[in-house]
Amino acid sequence: MYSDKVMDHFEHPRNVGEIENASGVGTVGNAKCGDIMRIYLDIDDATHMIRDCKFKTFGCGAAVATSSMATEMVKGKTIEEAMQVTNKAVMEALDGLPPVKVHCSLLAEEAIHAALWDYAEKHGIKIQGLEKPKSDISEHDGDEEY
Repeated sequence: MYSDKVMDHFEHPRNVGEIENASGVGTVGNAKCGDIMRIYLDIDDATHMIRDCKFKTFGCGAAVATSSMATEMVKGKTIEEAMQVTNKAVMEALDGLPPVKVHCSLLAEEAIHAALWDYAEKHGIKIQGLEKPKSDISEHDGDEEY
């Protein structure tokens, strides 16, 4: 059973779309369930503030909801603050997820980190605590697109 917040973010996802010439783009996926998330960040180079954040997700309702919530949680934050957005924080903000859907919150955290990694690579900077993403997903297979 999904919480009201999960259902709200699934039925009315926030920040859906792409950012042209994004500062950083991160794409992650789960081969077992077919969920793919792509996060786009627009970061102010001087302040390292995330001015905008958008997502496109291919997958289940929980994947859409966690993507939506994660973008809400990082928008307006600094890179350092965005690094503190964990899968646990995303789940708590959504009032929980069923155990079989916890992986969706992990994907949301990984997508943020992958987008931050892309930004750091493009700008030749190191972000404390950020590790290179495991892999980049280029093909997707899911049942819903947002």
